[in-house]
Amino acid sequence: MHFKTAWKNVCRSPFQAMAAIFVLSVTFFVVTILFVLTYSFSEIIKYFETRPQIIVFIKDDASVSDVDQFRERIQNDHRISEIRYVSKEEALEIYKQATADNPLLSELIDPSIFPASYEISVKTIDFTKELINEISKELVVESVGYTAASFKDPNSLQKVVDRLKTFTSYLRYGGGAFALFLIGTSFLVLIVIISIRMASRKLEVETLELIGATSWFIMAPILIEGLFYSIFGVLFGWFAGFLLVLYSTPYLISYFRDIAFLPTATNDLLFMFGFILVLELAIAFFLALFGTSVAFSRLKKI
Repeated sequence: MHFKTAWKNVCRSPFQAMAAIFVLSVTFFVVTILFVLTYSFSEIIKYFETRPQIIVFIKDDASVSDVDQFRERIQNDHRISEIRYVSKEEALEIYKQATADNPLLSELIDPSIFPASYEISVKTIDFTKELINEISKELVVESVGYTAASFKDPNSLQKVVDRLKTFTSYLRYGGGAFALFLIGTSFLVLIVIISIRMASRKLEVETLELIGATSWFIMAPILIEGLFYSIFGVLFGWFAGFLLVLYSTPYLISYFRDIAFLPTATNDLLFMFGFILVLELAIAFFLALFGTSVAFSRLKKI
């Protein structure tokens, strides 16, 4: 009965229904895109902060026990996230790949001229400078390289990360404020439309109250109507955002290459968008419920 009444109300004023759904769709489309952008920039920052940044070259005359002790110390360091050992032979292969367009450069090269090394990834770029200082003092270390910049000028990658952090912060707070503004606008549109619906049923509402109908019974059709607008607004906005991300991802992958700015596994990507959808549906339910309550309380004061 309530669903039938709500559907009749929607059909009686289709333009109001389309206006409400359109405003809500735009709102949740923006919310979806902002969520994805914030996640992507966070992943880009994580990539630059945790990529192999420090290369430790080991002395050729270092004893095996000293090297093992050094490796054990850095493996237990809480600031380091990953360590990779590169042997002399692997270093030669890397050199050959780098000079593949000029094979003469690598034909007479002996692996013994390349030192063994460790590639170290740190948990955050803030640890890089102090780690380089500490590792450089180790007896088994010949030299320390920095893949992003030289130690004398460590600001190149740091500036990139700092700018990304600043932009992500602006996106998170500025985008959040804009999303709240749109949600507030959608809420006001819902209140206006629901108030119009209730005002047109004022005589009916008074009659139902006289015969003992509860507030919930009176509000139910209007609440269902508000939920109809909210849910369809969420579905249209979320689906539009999902399609935009889906079709732009191949181009973005070719641009960012090795940076996993979105979940690479299909299940993880679907889980992320599923989480966004559930969150937006919860917001939509709150908007419909609170909007109906506000409109009903205003009607009773008239």
